Order: sequence, then structure tokens, then C-alpha cells
Amino acid sequence: MDPHPADRTDHRTEIRGFLAGRRAKITPERAGLPTSGRRRVPGLRREEVAVLAGVSTEWYTRLEKGHISGVSEEVLAAVAQALQLDEDERTYLFDLARAARARPARRAPSRRGEAAVPPRVQWLLDSMTLSSAFVRNGRQDVIAHNALARALHTPVFDSPTTDRHGRPNIARYIFLDPGARDFFVDWDAATAATTALLRAEAGREPHDRVLRELVGELSTLSPEFRGQWAVHDVRIRHDGVKRLRHPEVGELELSYQSLDLPLSRRAVHDLTLYTAEPGSTSEERLKLLSGLAATRSGATGPGRLR
Repeated sequence: MDPHPADRTDHRTEIRGFLAGRRAKITPERAGLPTSGRRRVPGLRREEVAVLAGVSTEWYTRLEKGHISGVSEEVLAAVAQALQLDEDERTYLFDLARAARARPARRAPSRRGEAAVPPRVQWLLDSMTLSSAFVRNGRQDVIAHNALARALHTPVFDSPTTDRHGRPNIARYIFLDPGARDFFVDWDAATAATTALLRAEAGREPHDRVLRELVGELSTLSPEFRGQWAVHDVRIRHDGVKRLRHPEVGELELSYQSLDLPLSRRAVHDLTLYTAEPGSTSEERLKLLSGLAATRSGATGPGRLR
């Protein structure tokens, strides 16, 4: 008897929602298929995906119902191509398959330990005086930062959504703190990106109990999160332009880039940098914040979170 039937059911639900959602986004025209007459579904039919992937309709239907554990990587690759998955979505699909193949003993939800931030990483962060820099894990906890990141993200660090150690969680702040709608000028885009990042982490670590508790909390308290989570969008790479409305210096338009930061064998961490275009008003305001941050950090010490 499977000791974790609920976990198995949840996993099949994730696969079904993801594949059905991707299928609905691909039109016959986009897939290069002929169209005729009225269609009852907005995207491809299951039998059309099966044809494109070179498998039987019965086989693909079984896959979309969540039976993925015995599927070969070659067939998964064919399905990914048929659904025109991007690199992040393809990675997520293979993560789901890997998790489904895990032995039952590994399926029990666990509290994954947090990797410590080595001193050399904190030294690196503190050396960046004109860029906001912070380290976060896949659950969107900020686990280390420099002085400018603390100053730039003051509303996040001062939010009642931080944990008892004062550690911010970006997802919790965005969805549960009303002030986030003002701080993030493009709040809707921030919610979509953050949910997609959490979805990718859920694919990598489907048995992480802390992550499950976070998703459950957000689903219970935020209708916006529930709506975004149901879309099954996935995002792993994170970069672009972000506009913030800071309480001290006003609006800033900043470029941001997230880089992989290996701190342990399993857990995923990234280093996120915010910078301003040289000569811009945003650069002037970021420099002002940097000066304020230098003054404050002299009294409080480096930006390590314990």
C-alpha cells in the first residue's frame, strides 16, 4: 500500500494542470495543423498533441492524467516539443517526472534544512555599494543582503509579514502586505513572476514541507495567489526591469538580474542584483539610498540575516 496516497494525488494534479494548461495555449495554426469547423476547446485536442508527439491518444491521455513515472525521457522530450514548451517549462516537466520516479521512502514531506551563507558570499554582497544585492532561496526567503538592498527594500524588511527573525519572504510580502501594491509599481507583473518562481521550486522540491505550508498559507489568504497558482505558469530565469516606489526617494526604474548561486548540492539559491542606468534619475536616487545605507549600516553592521 502506498504510504503517501495524498502526496501521489497532489503530484498527479500538478501534472494534469500543467499539461492541460500548456495544451490550451497552443492553437492548431501555431502547431501547423489544419483547422476546420467549430472547436470546443481553445487550444489543441489531446489527440492532436498525441499526433505531434508520435504517441497514441490513449497513451497521451494517460500521461495528462498524471501517470508520468514510467515515461522515458525521449517521449517526454517529444511531448515538450509538441506543446512548444520553453526551457523553463521543459525543465519543470522533467522535474515532475523525476519526482514521480522517486522511491516511496523519499516521498514523505520533509523540512529541508537551509544552507548557511558562507562569509565569502557576505563579503561579496558588502563589497557592492552601488548595486542592491541579496541572496534568496527557492521559497523566496531573503537569507542575506547588502546595505543597499536593505535600504531599497525597506518596506519588505519592515513588513509584518517577515518571520520572527525579521527575515523577509518576497512572496508573502507581495501577496499579504497591502503596501506591496504601492511599492511594486507593476504589482500584477510581480505577482505573476513570483508565483511562477514558486511553481518551479515546487517542481524541484515537491516534498518540501515548508514550501507546501507557504503555498497553503498564500492560497488561503490571497485570492490573487490562488488565481495565479491555478494558471500553472513556470519561471526559473529571472531578469528584466522593475519599477519601485520608494518611501524616501520616490520612483525608481531598475534593471535586475538573478544569477545561480550554488550553496548546497540540492537547494536552489540565487544572487539578485538591482542596478540603475548610468546618468538616469534612478541612478541619482539609488546613489542617495546608498549614502543613507552606508550611514545606517555603520550603526547596525553588515546585512547578514541569522
